[in-house]
Amino acid sequence: MSGYQALREGAAWLGLSRRGRIRATGEDRLRLLHAMSSNAVEDLKPGEGVRAYFLNAHGHILADTRIWAFEDSTLLDTEPETRQSLAEHLEKYIIMDDVTLEDVTDSMAAVAVEGPQARAIVAKQIGAAPESGEHHLASSGVTVVATSATGQPGCWLLAEAGEESELIRRLEAAGVAPASPEDTQAVRVENGVVRHTQDFFETTLPQESGQMGPVSFAKGCYLGQEIVERVRSRGKVRRQLVRLEIGTAMPPSSGSAVLAEGHEIGTLTSPVFSPRMGACLGFSIVRRDASGPDRSLTVDGHAARVTSASDTA
Repeated sequence: MSGYQALREGAAWLGLSRRGRIRATGEDRLRLLHAMSSNAVEDLKPGEGVRAYFLNAHGHILADTRIWAFEDSTLLDTEPETRQSLAEHLEKYIIMDDVTLEDVTDSMAAVAVEGPQARAIVAKQIGAAPESGEHHLASSGVTVVATSATGQPGCWLLAEAGEESELIRRLEAAGVAPASPEDTQAVRVENGVVRHTQDFFETTLPQESGQMGPVSFAKGCYLGQEIVERVRSRGKVRRQLVRLEIGTAMPPSSGSAVLAEGHEIGTLTSPVFSPRMGACLGFSIVRRDASGPDRSLTVDGHAARVTSASDTA
């Protein structure tokens, strides 16, 4: 079974050890992270977690993270490209707080198991498979987190770096197929899952990304909150991240211009051929007035149309 087919019909594993992981310790860690991030962190109990953005003062997304609470520490998971910048950003705001940050990326292994059969296999092989989003349990030296990189059902497995090969061996022996980066991206784009640093950037507002799950409007102040609230009160943004379907059998290059009536309105990201849809797909942040499904667009000389757009502003 191919990695793509396994993600769609069975279970596939994908390596995530390059993702950045920062451990926070100290009595003030949850209070600091709560004050710095876009979601409610302060009351997290061990075994719980949330998705959260870290923003700058202008409300732009510096990092898209998963925050997991443990008994004596809190673990932040972020894209490889924001590993260092996020740590530096947080360090600037630790003044009198009892908080210590440690980059533990190289000392930990991370493997995702995703697909319709993923949780059942993980439960059998590891002994735990939480179902609630970002909740986690420990079993046999492995922390199992209910989260997904592709939008498929699944779990991420965290262990010591030296255990990665044995973990993968056990998974493959149980019938879990390896998924290539190309397999992973195809399923991710089909499912409408966007990636920070690839599809939206440090110049993007949360509402422009269309991904508002990491934002709580019920919590108090945090860095960038004033801008996020101002955008919500006005009810609109100038740009919107959308998914495109492109009329060609060969995906255009990433960075290709997206045109409306001959004028560039965005650039293409994450281009893939979708076996499920039999079409090329990709994302782009475009002018809001061009984000409707009735707009006629072109990419690299090929007709394109918006197939999904999150209107969450």
